[in-house]
Amino acid sequence: MRATPSQDDTAQNVVFNALPVGGGILGLSALPGRGGDYRGDMEHLASWTPALVISLVTEVELLEAGAGDLGQRIQDKGTRWAHLPIRDAGAPDAAFQEAWPEVSTRARRALLGGGRVLIHCRGGCGRSGMVSLRLMIEAGEAPDEALERLRGVRACAIETDAQMRWAMAAERQPAVFVRHSR
Repeated sequence: MRATPSQDDTAQNVVFNALPVGGGILGLSALPGRGGDYRGDMEHLASWTPALVISLVTEVELLEAGAGDLGQRIQDKGTRWAHLPIRDAGAPDAAFQEAWPEVSTRARRALLGGGRVLIHCRGGCGRSGMVSLRLMIEAGEAPDEALERLRGVRACAIETDAQMRWAMAAERQPAVFVRHSR
């Protein structure tokens, strides 16, 4: 799925690489604004209507891309936002590990309910791929099949051995209860 070109022909809009997971849609992307059209990327993100956006970039990366207000802008559109920073080419640290179970539960609940979850890092490859694979396995997919499907839509997903180890260490989680209102 590609964003509509902006008025500035030199800017490249963010691309969402999406695949079905758990009844919903899981998307991976680069950092909105990285290609030079932050406003256009944010409009595209809003039109994609994710239930949750998981940002894996550091605060410095947000500022470098001119996206320092990313979380607030996402939340202003009614979308939940989780900021779980991981250094570039890195794997989760202790703070990430502590926060992950709650974020994973929220993401799996959104997917199970037919919603969309967007995961992004700076380039949409290593960190995004690692967390996407982990989520796919936790949602019940077989690890090798999940990796093949993930790399079918994003060939660069997962860039380091440490990222692969963390993703493949996932355990399948019980289905999360989705409450339907009447």
